[in-house]
Amino acid sequence: MSYNLLKGKRGIIFGALDENSIAWKTAERVHEEGGTFVLTNAPIAMRMGSINKLAEKTGSKIIPADATSVEDLENLIAGAVEELGGKIDFVLHSIGMSINVRKGRHYTDQKYDWTQKGTDVSAMSFHKTMQVLYQKDAMNEWGSIVALTYMAAQRVFPDYNDMADNKAYLESIARSFGYFFGRDKKVRVNTISQSPTPTTAGQGVKGFDGFIAYADKMSPLGNATAQDCADYTVSLFSDLTKKVTLQNLFHDGGFSNMGVSDAVMEAFVEKEEQ
Repeated sequence: MSYNLLKGKRGIIFGALDENSIAWKTAERVHEEGGTFVLTNAPIAMRMGSINKLAEKTGSKIIPADATSVEDLENLIAGAVEELGGKIDFVLHSIGMSINVRKGRHYTDQKYDWTQKGTDVSAMSFHKTMQVLYQKDAMNEWGSIVALTYMAAQRVFPDYNDMADNKAYLESIARSFGYFFGRDKKVRVNTISQSPTPTTAGQGVKGFDGFIAYADKMSPLGNATAQDCADYTVSLFSDLTKKVTLQNLFHDGGFSNMGVSDAVMEAFVEKEEQ
């Protein structure tokens, strides 16, 4: 159902890879709510995915950009403002990558040049994006910038590896830059801490299926899906949340406040009794 929550609003959506992507689902929902946007991803990710299909469906232009390159980001933002006919109202940063995770390198045996690359892609790119938007005065007042994160930034999930550090850094950037963006430009900056979600990127984490099953049993409302996250992101892009900023917003069916659940205890007891 559409409520025209984003009618007349313009934005940039990073990270749509395929139909499983939260960014992909968000782009579809933004389109349904009347928003227009530019899609972007790194050239290598675009070759791996099917972003052209999404662009055609939503009537959007694709502007490739390496989010770790300030020059690429400057070209992206200038191109988006020109294509959309004005300043930006919303931005979704849905980017994350760990070479250590991808190549099975344990947290206690990291290859640090891989670590630095992952940090640059997963977290520093968020600072670079906001810095360009800020310095170019490319955001409208009461605009909204959202990045996706995971609660491994606060709690230990051993196989999440250095991505946990990347997400902690990402959340810190949101708060720190969000202060200046709010004070100077009336732009809000938040992160959404999403349930483990079976995206193409997420499935690269060892034991990810176990993550999903455990979180679903722990959460009183069950896991939030990619579609649920898209809906929530739309609410943060809308004028209904104009005074929400500097927040790490848990969108996880209640998982983040749970110690244990009946379902988890029952599964544990059953195993012990076998």
